[in-house]
Amino acid sequence: MASPLEDLTVVTIESWMAVPSASAILADMGARVIKIEPPAGDPMRGMSRKPKVDAPIAAHDLQFDVDNRGKQSIAIALDQPQGQALARQLIADAQIFMCNLLPRRQARFGLDPESLKAVNPTLVHATLTGYGTEGPEAQRPGYDVTAFFGRSGLYDAMREGDDGIVPMARPAQGDHTTGLALVGAILAALRQTEREPSFQTVETSLFEAAVWTQATDFGTTAVDRAPVRRRKREEQLSVTANRYPCGDGKWIVLNNPQPKFWPNFCRALGREELIHDARFEEPRGRYENMTALVKIVDETLKARGRDDWGKAFDANGIIWGPVLTLDEVTSDLQAEAIGLFPTIEHPEYGSYRTVNAPMRFREMDVQPRGPSPAIGGDTRTVLEALGMGAGEIDGLLQTGIVAER
Repeated sequence: MASPLEDLTVVTIESWMAVPSASAILADMGARVIKIEPPAGDPMRGMSRKPKVDAPIAAHDLQFDVDNRGKQSIAIALDQPQGQALARQLIADAQIFMCNLLPRRQARFGLDPESLKAVNPTLVHATLTGYGTEGPEAQRPGYDVTAFFGRSGLYDAMREGDDGIVPMARPAQGDHTTGLALVGAILAALRQTEREPSFQTVETSLFEAAVWTQATDFGTTAVDRAPVRRRKREEQLSVTANRYPCGDGKWIVLNNPQPKFWPNFCRALGREELIHDARFEEPRGRYENMTALVKIVDETLKARGRDDWGKAFDANGIIWGPVLTLDEVTSDLQAEAIGLFPTIEHPEYGSYRTVNAPMRFREMDVQPRGPSPAIGGDTRTVLEALGMGAGEIDGLLQTGIVAER
C-alpha cells in the first residue's frame, strides 16, 4: 500500500514534544522528516524514564523515541551564519518547514515566513508556540503545563471544589494535543498549495489548543464571563454521571446524565428499594440529597470489585468505564484490537512496543517507520543528498557548523 505523504520532505527545527509529536505523525504517513538539532541535541534527549526491564531496550531513550521515530537527524550550529544558510538550503528543497522557534529567533536565524518565502515560494511554513505569534505574550516561552494547562484555565477548572489543589498533568498531554492541531493545519495548507502553488503560513499554540479542548465550557463562559462551578463528587448534577471507588480500590466512571437511567442504576447496584425512596425518586430530590446518595453508592460498591460491578452495569444498560492504570492500558484487549501499541524494530536493541497516533487508515500504509535517530546520525546522508561531496562535508564537520554521531 502507498503512504499518503511518501513524496514529501519535511524539515523541522524542534525540541521537547509538541512539534516533534506532529512531525512524527507526518513520518508515520511516509514523509521524509529531517530533524535539525543543535550539536548538543534536542534537550528532550535523556529525559526519559528508563523502562523497568532486564533487556537491551532498557538503554534506549523510549520517551524521546515516541515523538522522533522514523526521522533523520542532522546536527547544525544555527548560531553560525553558515549553519543558518545550510538550514535554508535544506528548506529550499522541502515542502514543509516546522518549528517551535519564537518569532524573534525565527527572524534572527532567517527562518521567518518572510525570509523563507524568498527561498521556497511554495513552502508550508508551520509554527507552534506557547501563546501565539502576536500580542504581549508572543515572545514568551511556554510549556504545556504553563501555557496549555495553566494559562488556559484548564488546571483551575479541574480542581475538585473551590479549595481543591491544582492538579498536575502527565507529561506532554498538552504537547500532543497541540501537535494534532498542527498536523491538521499543515495538511489543509498542503491541499491549498496543490490547488494553487503558493506560500502558506500556518500557526497554532498550546494556549489556543487548550482553550479549544474546553470549548464546551467557553461557549458559555465567553459570553457571561462567569467562573465555572468546580464540583466535588457530592455536588454533581447526577448520581449516574459521577465516579466511584469499588471494593478492590479501583475506580469506575459513569456517564448517564438523563433521569431515565436511575431505575436501572438502582437495579445494577442491587438496591431497588432506592428507586422509589422519597428522597431520591425525582431528579431534584437526588440533587438536593446528593451527599447522602453518593455515600450510599460508595458503601454499596465496597461489596465487589470493579470488574464485577462492570458486568452488573452492562447487564442493566448503564454506560460506564474503568479507570485503568497506565500499565493496565498496555494489556487492554480493546487497545490490542485497534493496534494501539505497534512494534518497532531497532537494529541494536531489537523489537519493542511504541504508541500509535490516534488515526488509522485501511487503504494506506501509515505506521511507525523505525526508531528515533541519534544526534546528527544522518548528517552525512542528508548533506550528500544535497549534492555535497565528502571533502565539503568534512570541512563543515571540522569547523563545527555540523556534527555527526
